[in-house]
Amino acid sequence: DTKTNFLLSSFQYSLLPASVPFLVLESGAIFSTKEFDYEKDPHCYFLNITVTDPDGLNSTKTVNINIININDERPYFTIKQRIYRIPEEQSPGTIVANITAKDPDDEDSPSRLFYSIQSSDRYFSINPLTGVLQVTGRIDRDALPLRLHPNISVIVQVEDSPSGGHASEMEITIIIDDINDNPPECNPSTFRKEANENMTAGTFLLDLRNYCKDIDVDPSNNRFNFTGLSGFGSNNFALESTVPGRLVMTESIDLENPANLGVEVYSLTVRVQDIAYPNYSSKYPFYTFDIFLCHIIYIYIRIKPVNEFFPVFSNLSYEFNVPEITKGTVSSTYMIEITDKDWPPSVITYSIAAGGGTRDYTNIFWISPTKGHVKILARLDYETTQKHILTVQASDQEKTATASVTVNVLEVNDEEPVCSPNFYSFQIPVSLAVGTNINGFRIECQDRDSDPRSFRYFINEGNVNNHFTFSPHAGSNTSRLILASRFDYESGLDTNWIYRLRVYITDDNLLSARDKAAHLIKTGTVTLSIRVIPNPTTVIATTPGFTVVTKRENLYSESAWYVPFVITLGSLLLLGLLGYLGFLLATWVRTRCPPAGKADGTPL
Repeated sequence: DTKTNFLLSSFQYSLLPASVPFLVLESGAIFSTKEFDYEKDPHCYFLNITVTDPDGLNSTKTVNINIININDERPYFTIKQRIYRIPEEQSPGTIVANITAKDPDDEDSPSRLFYSIQSSDRYFSINPLTGVLQVTGRIDRDALPLRLHPNISVIVQVEDSPSGGHASEMEITIIIDDINDNPPECNPSTFRKEANENMTAGTFLLDLRNYCKDIDVDPSNNRFNFTGLSGFGSNNFALESTVPGRLVMTESIDLENPANLGVEVYSLTVRVQDIAYPNYSSKYPFYTFDIFLCHIIYIYIRIKPVNEFFPVFSNLSYEFNVPEITKGTVSSTYMIEITDKDWPPSVITYSIAAGGGTRDYTNIFWISPTKGHVKILARLDYETTQKHILTVQASDQEKTATASVTVNVLEVNDEEPVCSPNFYSFQIPVSLAVGTNINGFRIECQDRDSDPRSFRYFINEGNVNNHFTFSPHAGSNTSRLILASRFDYESGLDTNWIYRLRVYITDDNLLSARDKAAHLIKTGTVTLSIRVIPNPTTVIATTPGFTVVTKRENLYSESAWYVPFVITLGSLLLLGLLGYLGFLLATWVRTRCPPAGKADGTPL
């Protein structure tokens, strides 16, 4: 072994060609002189190794050294374009870009690379094997955040191994372009406006531009106009040609015109039309069609009536004949008629402006505020006032008109005969001669609405055996009480010594039997009390005499209700005053006269 080692150590090695990056040591070990790069350096080296022994003998052998490729290089992207533009609303699967890359380690064979998106992205995805970048989610340029920032940055990574390999990254910017995919919208889409009738042509009503918009971002896509004004009564309105969206009146509307009678609300429709031509297929991936995007606006215009006309009475003056006993009646005979040309018809309110009362009665007449019927509240009196002149006013809340109403009071027999005296009491002797005017008594009657000759007198009660009568019994306003038949107490024919006569005075003497049934008859009354004095038992030669006793009675009138009230109140006050004086007296006595046992002995 020692000899063998000696021999080996005495060999000399040499290497050819000298340019190769290898060295051979004296021990025969071969070393590389550099770090090899498979992608840059030769993949194979042929070395001629010569070995020489001490005796000069040599031998040459060729050594083949192969460089083995290892994964020591990063893949790199081969595309140069970093910015892409696509329209919004692309359907899922639309290809945006084809990302390509190479791996230097795979120069002699196709690279097997793996692609992925590193940034969080909801819009795009990449095929991990082919590198195809495509759309996966909806891209709406008109919604946030793309409305403000339309550029989408995507970080794409390529790896040469599914795990643990080398990777490279590249940022791609995708610019989203706006398309006309939104119709114009108006909020609200229904308008209710009011316009006065008789407005002049050209009057501005509504500016639709203030309520409509198109949310498309690009100004070329959000332009729209207003067209297609239609609907009932649309000929009365128009859209201005110079300023889009301004609704104006083209002619005055008169509600009183028979052509417009009953029409108060006009229903209009306006089409809000996109000017740009849209492409709507992105929202409908399974269909392909083109439509014009538009919005319909509904406008309701109510024409407000204007109070143009004054109320007009059917007559400038009215005249009614009313019997004086009429009270509290409402009749169409006493109705005030009025017209008003305004449409719709105005609400007319009636009132009495003047002449509705007298000095004694504030309100004699009343008129229905809504119907114009005249009502008589108090009893009319022909004997006091024969004519009433009223001023009736009609108002439609803004305009008023007046008319004169004359009420002629027709005389009616409504007054009772009033006789004086209406009560009388006296005594007469039993032997008074027939035909005698008893005690010279007579009554005198008056009637405010009857002729003095119209009175008729008759005794209705108390005239037992008809001993008494009046003369004349009719045709005069005065009449005397006459003894019509003598008294007969001896035979028992007469038994009453006191006669209470109730005399009726009527005002129908001048009326025929037929007129009495149709006319109103009034009756007055007089009460007489007659005491018959029997003959004395002693015969006196002198002429029999008798005493007349006049009896006056204080009859209480219901209208004098205050008399007992005042008397009662005065009595109570007097009693209270007397009681108070008694209390003061008792107090004074008690203070002046002390009780027994407490006196100090001092004499009073």
